[in-house]
Amino acid sequence: MTPAELSALSSPQFWRRIFCCLYEQLVLLGVIALIFLVPNLGLGILFGVALPSWLTFIYLYTVLGIYFVWYWSKSGQTLAMQTWRIRIIDMNGFTLTKRKAFWRYIFGSLWIIPCVVLQWAFHLEKWQIIEMLFSVALFFWPLTLYLDRRSPLQRQSLPDRFAGTRLVELPKHLVTLS
Repeated sequence: MTPAELSALSSPQFWRRIFCCLYEQLVLLGVIALIFLVPNLGLGILFGVALPSWLTFIYLYTVLGIYFVWYWSKSGQTLAMQTWRIRIIDMNGFTLTKRKAFWRYIFGSLWIIPCVVLQWAFHLEKWQIIEMLFSVALFFWPLTLYLDRRSPLQRQSLPDRFAGTRLVELPKHLVTLS
């Protein structure tokens, strides 16, 4: 599709975004298992070493950032986005540059801040933190879609508005999985 045709497409509705996020989290379990658990289990078993939690967070954040920036700047779609026929484009309809994809990742991960504040304020336990992170990432962050007062077919969530990007829903007949 040309950039003009992509720009004319409507944005995905709330539930399509939710299901795409849920599927993305399942895909990311595999990415995390391969890139994170295998090396850390190796370090633990071979040397009895565990990374400090702050270094673990930075490592995971960086690995996931590489995953998203690479997919968004390559084709505009992660594996989950391909399945749900969603594509991320810039405001002119082009695939994101690495720089724009990087900023979209940064803005898209701002949901972590309220989670950290809530964890600190309420002294949440480990499983409560995981439940809260999952809930905020999956449901509350996509709800920012409704802060956009444009037509429902053009609404974008906060990360897209901050980064100058758009999510669009691709028509069924144009979908090819790669």
